[in-house]
Amino acid sequence: MRTTTPATAPVRPVPERATALNRTLAVTVTGSVMAVLDMTIVNVALRRLAQSFGASLETVQWATTAYTLALAAVIPAAAWAMARIGAKRAYLTALTLFTLGSLLAACAWDAGSLIAFRAVQGLGGGLLQPVGMAMVMGAADRSRLGRAMAVGGLPILVGPVAGPVLGGWLVDTASWHWIFLVNLPVGALALVLALRLLPADAPKPGTTARLDLPGLLMLSPGLALVLYGLARGGEHGDFAVPGVLVPTLAGAALVVAFVRRALTVAAPLLDLRLLRDRTFAAGAGTLALFTCGYFGSMLLGPLYWQQERGLSATAAGLLGAPVGLAVGTTMQIAARGIDRVSPRRLIPAGVAVAALGMALTAWQSGVPGVAPWRMVASAMVTGVGTGMVLMPAMTTASRDLPGDRLAAASTALSINSQLGASVGTAVLSVVLGQAGTAPAGFRTAYAAAALLLAAAALPALALPSRRPVR
Repeated sequence: MRTTTPATAPVRPVPERATALNRTLAVTVTGSVMAVLDMTIVNVALRRLAQSFGASLETVQWATTAYTLALAAVIPAAAWAMARIGAKRAYLTALTLFTLGSLLAACAWDAGSLIAFRAVQGLGGGLLQPVGMAMVMGAADRSRLGRAMAVGGLPILVGPVAGPVLGGWLVDTASWHWIFLVNLPVGALALVLALRLLPADAPKPGTTARLDLPGLLMLSPGLALVLYGLARGGEHGDFAVPGVLVPTLAGAALVVAFVRRALTVAAPLLDLRLLRDRTFAAGAGTLALFTCGYFGSMLLGPLYWQQERGLSATAAGLLGAPVGLAVGTTMQIAARGIDRVSPRRLIPAGVAVAALGMALTAWQSGVPGVAPWRMVASAMVTGVGTGMVLMPAMTTASRDLPGDRLAAASTALSINSQLGASVGTAVLSVVLGQAGTAPAGFRTAYAAAALLLAAAALPALALPSRRPVR
């Protein structure tokens, strides 16, 4: 009997696809290292910047806030930019803006100019993550997407730990200018790699991508106002004051208006219909709660070691380095494992491990004079759980989506992570402020972070139980 093979669309040969993926990862990892390290380096140097410019710490903190607000304003346009000019050109634009902003920030002459130049950096940084993630998703074979995401996401997880070490060393041994100048060679390398390695993907002749301008005017200012209100609420330790409550509520109203529009118009700025996919919705919910607890808790470590234990910025950064190694090593194993095992088994287990580690940290932080190695060990347990959750959850959420929805998915996941981290930071800042920075205060704040991590188990249990189809 003669059998016939059904016609299928031509697929890229495996060796060619692997080569394209490796080239894409070489570019995106380089760009992500620069962006993620910069954010954490600047946080360490805020006090030195305030002294150099003769400004208050509250004023200089706007350098971080301006970056975050610009980031939130531009992320929603990432999917449109990729459709309009192609992912390669969008990524080149992001690298150029970030590198130029770094050069300008190194030349800042007062706090006001630094704040403005950090906003330029934020415009570039807001495009780097979603565009880079979409390129990796598009280049990777779906059955091996976990491996690709493991490599591509390594800077996002390791950077917040390595950054304080590098930042503390630069601040202690050189001038503040170097926290920005260090980006220039990395940015130049990323630009050269992007020009040489990324394939051209400009839209085909005759295709257009219309910008949902009303949606942009709702979502971008809405996100910026929400993040501004959360940041100010965390600083003041109170969300009820008018300067915090008004922008937060106004931003929330704009976001709600955008959601209503996005579910009714044909071509919204951000495709919220992705949430109708149960797997994507469960992955996004897991990431929202987990990033709340994990990234929000990152403000606690440096404060504990410097204020409670009297250590320098460099020493505090070095004590966080083992956590980065735990996260990075576990992530490489778990993100590859998600290509073979059930997400419902791996990811909830990671949530439980991370929550346990955070609970141990909470208990020990309330013990006066506790041995540093015990605090580091419990934080490493959290790091192991984190490596089992973040990249595997992102991979699971996007694996089964059609190719034409990957750009929208990467944009949505980027917004989701940014909001989760900002909410967690604000909430834990308020908890720590209300409880005080004595050992009991840190114990309460770490316990709150453990509860946020544990809550991520609820949506994680809704992830698919089946293994990925090879």
